[in-house]
Amino acid sequence: MAAELNGKRILILATNGFEQSELEVPRDRLKAAGAEVHVVSPKDGVKGGAIKGWDGDDWGSPVKVDKTLDQAKAADYDAIVLPGGQINPDLLRVDKDALALIKAFFDAGKTVAAICHAPWLLIETGIAKGRKMTSYNSIKQDVVNAGAQWEDSAVVTDNGVITSRNPGDLEAFSKKIVEEVREGRHQRKAA
Repeated sequence: MAAELNGKRILILATNGFEQSELEVPRDRLKAAGAEVHVVSPKDGVKGGAIKGWDGDDWGSPVKVDKTLDQAKAADYDAIVLPGGQINPDLLRVDKDALALIKAFFDAGKTVAAICHAPWLLIETGIAKGRKMTSYNSIKQDVVNAGAQWEDSAVVTDNGVITSRNPGDLEAFSKKIVEEVREGRHQRKAA
């Protein structure tokens, strides 16, 4: 697995309140597969060069931010990964620059991966409509109301858009990201 993603660059978009494991496990698996991975966050959430996760029922550990959102462009990356947690995607879904970046990845046919509550971001960008998806069970109705076909599966892929339910799905989620990035760009209708 070590060289599967050599030369590939992956952006993880998050802010404070991301689910700790949902950022760290994909980051570590993608790096182990040879990808260059950057954690990107809006400037206003970055303190001391890091953002803070949520782990269980309390604040988790800080994670180093490699670039701020204003420094990141979809053209520089092969995929975007969106960790969940309740706080993180709720903050990002009202950030027009974050939404524009996600939409730019989608419009370019690049892999877009969202886990747990992060499908809220796919709803906000219009990406969810008409797509097979999964999510954390508490936002199932949000996903359905957005026009997606919700499935209760560890990982659901629809033409390069990957969704998973929760931290228990992280191994399947990470493996699917590697597979989809290896496949390259996806032809799809605009959201």
